[in-house]
Amino acid sequence: MRAVWATLVLTVFVLAQADAFSLGMSSLSPSQLAFTKGSGAALAQGIPFRPSVMGALRGGSSGLSMGSGYFLRPDAPRGGGAGVSSPSPGGFGGAPLSVPPSSPSQSTKLTPQTAAQMIDETEVFIFDCDGVIWRGEVLIDGVGEVLNRLRAAGKKVFFVTNNSTKSRKGYKAKFDSLGLNVQPEEIFSSSFAAAAYLEQTRFRDTGKKVYIVGEVGIQEELDLVGVPWIGGEADKARTIELKKGYALPHDANVGAVVCGFDRYINYYKIQYAQLCLNENPGCEFIATNLDAVTHLTDAQEWAGNGAMTGALKGCTNREPTVVGKPSPLMIDYLTSKFNIQPSKIMIVGDRLDTDVLFGNNNGCKSTLVFSGVTTPEKYMGPDNKIAAYYYGNSIVDFF
Repeated sequence: MRAVWATLVLTVFVLAQADAFSLGMSSLSPSQLAFTKGSGAALAQGIPFRPSVMGALRGGSSGLSMGSGYFLRPDAPRGGGAGVSSPSPGGFGGAPLSVPPSSPSQSTKLTPQTAAQMIDETEVFIFDCDGVIWRGEVLIDGVGEVLNRLRAAGKKVFFVTNNSTKSRKGYKAKFDSLGLNVQPEEIFSSSFAAAAYLEQTRFRDTGKKVYIVGEVGIQEELDLVGVPWIGGEADKARTIELKKGYALPHDANVGAVVCGFDRYINYYKIQYAQLCLNENPGCEFIATNLDAVTHLTDAQEWAGNGAMTGALKGCTNREPTVVGKPSPLMIDYLTSKFNIQPSKIMIVGDRLDTDVLFGNNNGCKSTLVFSGVTTPEKYMGPDNKIAAYYYGNSIVDFF
């Protein structure tokens, strides 16, 4: 995915409480958004550096909260527009960023020796979930032991997924069910990223609502930030009876369509969403991710949210604001929170266009594993131009 830097400047999130979900993700739009790395860059752009813009939103008894603290440019209109910012030339505190290998053939294969070196030079590991930690509902062999050993070595561990079908609360339950001891504040999901984007762009202040093409994860996250919505799972059994003179009514007060992975996608949802996007003035198009395929079971790959988003792109001729990977906000948060350089962060994933680019584009390092979407043949093939720093069969190769 090509990123064109424009309008939105994001800086840091603030961790509100140790027991709260406060690691926020926001959007990186291929056509509308800009990201300026670090507080120093924000100051250079004339933006006051404050620890929080809107405070923390708490989720009541659920123990969930969202830490706010990144910035909209004062002159940037909501939902994109003019005013381009250039990213800073360095990483945290002006530190130089890592430079990825020039080609896959220059990547380092994980062996006991190279893995030990990789672990030694890394302070923070950020793991993709589908295809790295699990496949479908099945835990990948050896993952639990690897995570335990990394923590025992003093490494910080986080998890990020572009799958929006669950909220952070839902993913915490999944980790628990697989026997993995993961803390709430270590989890990022694209459903949360969509809610974070809407909260930080003050969507609720418009008095409008969201139409959801997606599942319960997006619904739960929007509820936590107080954004009204319609659609989602309530529309999964809807049908359309085409007859003479029939026009599908839609809510003119929908100000945004959020498209996430949807196992119950149907023609009604597509038609309703396109009516909102094409006929409601200023209606914003938001996608949790553009993944081509995903892991619903451990037996094969299944069509991902790229299919759902593609249907809406096709009937609206519009590009969405993408809020999931490879958005750089989490990297900036971690470098500020833990006072570390991006080069000390390792992104571990099974996808080239999201996981590896997520690391490479943000001055971090990257490890590609073949336990998910990408095969060794695809990685080393002549058509691939994306190179990770390291590669291996799975994260079991770490030890």
